[in-house]
Amino acid sequence: MRAEVGTRARERILDAAAVLFAQRGFDGSSTARIAHAAGVPKGLLFYYFPTKPDILGALLEERFVVAPFDTGPLTVRGDPAQTLMNLSERVLRNHAESEILREIIWHESHTRPEVLAALTRYRQALNGSIQRALAASLPGHINEDVIRAAAAAWAALITARPLGGEGDGRGAIHAVANLRAVAQLLTAGLRAAPAGA
Repeated sequence: MRAEVGTRARERILDAAAVLFAQRGFDGSSTARIAHAAGVPKGLLFYYFPTKPDILGALLEERFVVAPFDTGPLTVRGDPAQTLMNLSERVLRNHAESEILREIIWHESHTRPEVLAALTRYRQALNGSIQRALAASLPGHINEDVIRAAAAAWAALITARPLGGEGDGRGAIHAVANLRAVAQLLTAGLRAAPAGA
């Protein structure tokens, strides 16, 4: 019972820190404010997290998934454009589920080395997943450098931060019609690329 209470307190601390880091940034969120928002004594916060960077580290390690994912169900053999669309749907759905954490990543990747490192690992895992799916969806052999470049371009597009002034959705970076147009463009480029090592 005591361990369960402790686990809940630790989770409340992480929840409060995630919200405050997203709203105020890492530097603008004191440990006192985090403890207050979590409804725990400051000493309990330090019991679980001796320093504020430890809180950020726990958020990144426990809540920011950086592992490659199974692309098999998302891959459509002979249709790389649909494969890219399937991948984007999966990634964007994951992003929507962790919007607060994404805010932290966007805010802090330029100032906190541990956030940049986590973001780099995430992008590498995502690029690898996209490369595997593209290679499996394309008929014949395509130059690996070309597939790598296409995967990097798609990863950059689907992980780009939407701008506030994207209005009616037609110009939104992640609008389905826009993603489909870019997927078709990348696919045309992949099919036109010369085969090679």
